[in-house]
Amino acid sequence: MIRPDGIDALDARLIALFTENPTVGVLGASRSLGVARGTVQARLDRLQGRGIISSMGPQVDPVALGYPVTAFCTLEIRQRQGHEPVVAHLAAIPEVLEIHSTTGIGDLIVRVVARDNADLGRVIDEIIDDVHVLRANTSMCLVTHLDHRTGPLVEASARRGSDS
Repeated sequence: MIRPDGIDALDARLIALFTENPTVGVLGASRSLGVARGTVQARLDRLQGRGIISSMGPQVDPVALGYPVTAFCTLEIRQRQGHEPVVAHLAAIPEVLEIHSTTGIGDLIVRVVARDNADLGRVIDEIIDDVHVLRANTSMCLVTHLDHRTGPLVEASARRGSDS
């Protein structure tokens, strides 16, 4: 039984299969999982419709594109006009990959990439070239020990869903 807000073991296996092999296709997934093709398609449609699967598109590696430097910028902003003007400014910078509103010392955390340290300086200059940005504090990544992942979360959600 699937909870309205969760997934079951088959959903978890389906997500894991498409994560490991995005080109498997519906027929290949049905064969691999031992379920009907229509079941796979219905599950994918439901998972996408609920926003659990947000994309079937490729994951792009910035390093392979020539951007081996990753940094996180914590920004303090003028909040009189809200976050929208700064977010719009940042979204126009191609090297900005993520923008998150936060609590604590800063107002926004921005993940950026660059071709090298000098290029990172250029990207930071673009970031702070906005009247709404008061201060920036940048930390460069030296080593990524755990990249963005969702597999363990999917598995835990499926287990939680089967416990109800």
